[in-house]
Amino acid sequence: MTNKIFLALLFLGYVVAVSAGNFNQDFEITWGDGRAKILNNGELLTLSLDKPSGSGFRSRNEYLFGKIDMQLKLVPGNSAGTVTAYYLSSLGNVHDEIDFEFLGNLSGDPYILHTNVFTQGKGNREQQFYLWFDPTKDFHTYSILWNPQSIIFSVDGTPIREFKNLESKGVSFPKNQAMRIYSSLWNADDWATRGGLVKTDWSQAPFTASYRNFNAEACVWTSSSGSSCSSNNPSSNQSWMKQSMDATGQARIQWVQKNYMIYNYCTDTKRFPQGLPPECTIA
Repeated sequence: MTNKIFLALLFLGYVVAVSAGNFNQDFEITWGDGRAKILNNGELLTLSLDKPSGSGFRSRNEYLFGKIDMQLKLVPGNSAGTVTAYYLSSLGNVHDEIDFEFLGNLSGDPYILHTNVFTQGKGNREQQFYLWFDPTKDFHTYSILWNPQSIIFSVDGTPIREFKNLESKGVSFPKNQAMRIYSSLWNADDWATRGGLVKTDWSQAPFTASYRNFNAEACVWTSSSGSSCSSNNPSSNQSWMKQSMDATGQARIQWVQKNYMIYNYCTDTKRFPQGLPPECTIA
């Protein structure tokens, strides 16, 4: 009961205001041979997966810092073996990347929300969570706040993870490479569910994930003119650019991580026998 009361309080005053973008204008389908569809005059996008292929899309714009919101409704029923990925990424061997990945499961078993941060081509910063709701029954908002101070992952306005800029301590941070938004639905039954022990049941195909209400308060980057948030554009509203995690936000993260985190690279001493990554031990 105490958890339920705290969770109710958690959501009050921290609701994400989402304005609907248009998928026709903001995104382009990149693969899937017709399995990805933009519907309802650009208000809804669906990805589907069957045995021959999955599908995916990406943003038309590149961004260098921003607050990105997307509402997703994940594959229902027996989604074991499937992965729905939603992430920011640059290109190249030393790319930066900020990941949400949703690992499917057998009917009745919970999805795993997998997060990761890549800097200059190096990842290995996984944190995984169960969700406190069924993400297949309705749409929920998954947000990335990325500014020069930190990266904050949030679910329905509740922060679940923060990756701070600790460059002064020798930890690299994504700040120089513009990134696009990508999403895909694909088969990963060699690892996604119980380490690959549970395979995709193709008799349940096609598997479908749905997207709506994209919103970006962000700095659009172009090679010709640089960032839309430059000092030459004083009219742009950049309050999110200086946003940081206050004490209330830290308490929310701690509560989520205490009750719903199932893996944290920062506590995996067997994986890092020579010592945990530096960001894990810096106060």
